[in-house]
Amino acid sequence: MPPPPTARLEFRRWRAEDADLASTLWCDPRVMQFLGGPYSADEVRERLAREVANDAQFGIQYWPVFTRETNEFAGCCGLKPHRPDDCEYEIGFHFLPKFWGGGYASEAARAVMAWAFEEFKVSALFAGHHPENEASRALLRKLGFEVLGTHFFARTGLDHPWLRRIQSAP
Repeated sequence: MPPPPTARLEFRRWRAEDADLASTLWCDPRVMQFLGGPYSADEVRERLAREVANDAQFGIQYWPVFTRETNEFAGCCGLKPHRPDDCEYEIGFHFLPKFWGGGYASEAARAVMAWAFEEFKVSALFAGHHPENEASRALLRKLGFEVLGTHFFARTGLDHPWLRRIQSAP
């Protein structure tokens, strides 16, 4: 089950028939500039299938996010397994450029974090970002994540900063 709505945003589950919606996000070169470039149609289908499978197996995914006022698709934010046997998950967010700089990613991430710690009972959340993505770096620090080191991200071929947030962090 996705996190509850926020003041401006609603979450829902990805469905197999959401390929067109997913393509608007993951095929956008601006959204994907720090993630190894836009996905191909096959990569969108694979990613969507992975999100649906994560929901079926773990009850989580990078949920699609919509504005409450207009029901416009804004992006996605959610969790994926990191070490599920230890209740450790990775948080991530991808938003369309129209929604950059307006606090949407922060609002969505805070909702996902609250749901993860309070309802899903995670012990730790992890996150990574491209070394040159200053906006993601700043947001993760604002959300209380601490740098642990680096984590290799195959799509970019780079070591990305790797961060962790535990519930007791401020």
